[in-house]
Amino acid sequence: MSDQAALLPAPLGIFGGTFDPVHTGHLRLAEEAADQLGLACVRWIPAGQPAHRALANKPPQVAATHRLEMVRLAIAGNARFEVDPAEVEAAHPSYTVPTLERLRLAGECAVQRPLVLLVGADAFAGIPDWHRWEDLFKLAHIAVAHRPGFPVNADSLPPALADIYRQRHSASPAALAQSPAGRIVSFAMTQLDISATQIRSLLSSGRSARYLLPDAVIAYIQSTLLYSPR
Repeated sequence: MSDQAALLPAPLGIFGGTFDPVHTGHLRLAEEAADQLGLACVRWIPAGQPAHRALANKPPQVAATHRLEMVRLAIAGNARFEVDPAEVEAAHPSYTVPTLERLRLAGECAVQRPLVLLVGADAFAGIPDWHRWEDLFKLAHIAVAHRPGFPVNADSLPPALADIYRQRHSASPAALAQSPAGRIVSFAMTQLDISATQIRSLLSSGRSARYLLPDAVIAYIQSTLLYSPR
């Protein structure tokens, strides 16, 4: 390890999403990422206006303020989790690169702190469709969560991303602590077949989503009549 790496703050995980609603699968991904990647903390960033949803004319089902509150309730009590409300409060669509640029200007992130963007394998394969995607590697590392026994295969990625993956991939999560940005690692996470779409369907049909969501989130949904049967 270089002297510069020894002086860097511990890596900070960045976990963005619509969280419509936040569920147990999200929580396990963040928890296992913190453990396996040596993250000091995972910062949850709910998107106020998810850009991909806006382009598809499919806005989130509930307001950003509700999604933010559900994240706050879900992560309460976990000292390694924190929430960033800035994207919910913004009046513009949320894009990952501008969000990372904002974090780099913040005092606690600064220029040198390692930032680790947490994504699932499917989302990672779609990164070439993201706004200014090649700038991601100037701003953060990327950690890709995959199903046990199904690691990321460069040959299955879009050609431009496959080349970058081969150049930047590291087999050791320790590489994340050695520079502020630019590496790609992957990690296997417990497979939980849970989706927000599934949960919204259950709730809108009056069925139980118990054990798919934290109890505090279920109580909030019930008290605010979110996702109620139509």
